[in-house]
Amino acid sequence: MKVEKSCGTVITTQVDGKRKYLIIQSLEGIYGFSKGHMEKGETEEETALRETKEEVGLDVTLIKGFKTKSEHTFFRGEQEILKKVVYFPATYKNQEFHKQETEIKDILLLDYDEAMKIFQYDNCRTVLTEIENFLNNKD
Repeated sequence: MKVEKSCGTVITTQVDGKRKYLIIQSLEGIYGFSKGHMEKGETEEETALRETKEEVGLDVTLIKGFKTKSEHTFFRGEQEILKKVVYFPATYKNQEFHKQETEIKDILLLDYDEAMKIFQYDNCRTVLTEIENFLNNKD
């Protein structure tokens, strides 16, 4: 089985004093977080920041002290792939996001409960819950 590694961000911002998460919808209709493949010589953090900038146009700040991992398998043609993703909590202020038209169908700002309802896959719910718990304990 082929293994691919990606890195991404679980992005938060404050809207009217409440934490909101930036959720992307892929062209295929899947809701999740900004992420992408590592390029040669990049650290996990560099990949996460680059992919976030490319996909949603934001210069985010990584929130230090936590990262979480997710794994899932899928098929590309007949080849089974194990996808390993490292996510970092991140935040932004006073910026407009915009989608990378070739990869992103929509971008939503949702609170925790709204995001949990929209995800199609449990691994996204697990990642969001871990980030939410980290941020609640940090506040």
